[in-house]
Amino acid sequence: MMDAMECILSRTSIRSFSDQAVEEDILRKLLDAGMAAPSAVNMQPWMFVVIHKRELLDTLADKLPYAKMLKQAPVAIVVCGDLRKTLDQREREYWVEDCSAAAENILLAAHALGLGAVWTAVHPVPSRINAVQSTLHMPEYLIPLNVMPLGYPAESKEPKQKWDEGKIHWNSWNEE
Repeated sequence: MMDAMECILSRTSIRSFSDQAVEEDILRKLLDAGMAAPSAVNMQPWMFVVIHKRELLDTLADKLPYAKMLKQAPVAIVVCGDLRKTLDQREREYWVEDCSAAAENILLAAHALGLGAVWTAVHPVPSRINAVQSTLHMPEYLIPLNVMPLGYPAESKEPKQKWDEGKIHWNSWNEE
């Protein structure tokens, strides 16, 4: 198992997968990683839908414009916000940050376990939200944040170098 920094800095978005099935114990580890994420006031508003039925993966690939790789992926995880488990009023929207942290944990765990994965956005686009909710027969209080196709990679990619000193400011905003 790689160390945390190596995992973070070497993770890439994988969009091509082998046909090898992902074992249930590996999927449970990914979900455990997702549930280990921090959340506002520990509300843990996440819910996960694991999709391994080919018909559902193909249907979502047809309905979601940036998730065509679902046709090849053996499995996908949909990270959803449960609006019954959120804070009130303006703070209700923290579910997005909470579920994003859970999704990132899943992406990193997948990479650490030798899988490839990619984040395909659903929220906040109403047509995408409706497509996922209707395909998966979800109640209105569950809002899909993303669909993450995953599996054993059929491609190898070098991580992008994203370090940019110009994006760092020490102690205050400084335009110099």
